Amino acid sequence: MLYAENLQPGAVLDLGSAKVSKEEILDFGRRFDPLPLHTDEDAAAGSRFGGLIASGFHTAAILQRLVVDAVFSRAAIIAGREISSLRMRAPVRPGDVLHGAMEIVEVRPRDDGTAVVRSRGTLINATGTVVMELQGETLWEHRPTDGSAGGAT
Repeated sequence: MLYAENLQPGAVLDLGSAKVSKEEILDFGRRFDPLPLHTDEDAAAGSRFGGLIASGFHTAAILQRLVVDAVFSRAAIIAGREISSLRMRAPVRPGDVLHGAMEIVEVRPRDDGTAVVRSRGTLINATGTVVMELQGETLWEHRPTDGSAGGAT
């Protein structure tokens, strides 16, 4: 289990990669962000972007999935607290492979056995372009002091 004590400011955690398919872009767009850029290939082709692109919220959901799979699934995380910044820096297109990273910015212990962790998440495409940056806070548990939990991995 990963606890707040395991996190050091400046540490960068590799989140792995995800490939974005045309079908996923269309499905997410139709369900949650039904703008022609995300739902209609012909209309998107005539846009400033020259083709279909993923919704920014879809891209954020991809980052969240990578964070959960690589970090939160083995962490003593309680809840998300805040997204202070979400920057969509470049379009995400069908076939893009996005690589994620999470940098620990700050760990603030609290008196109640928890800690606020401020982090920065990024997604980078195969050409090295940052497509999204997100800064936020999560609430984590400290390692129990009663000896009831195992060591961190």
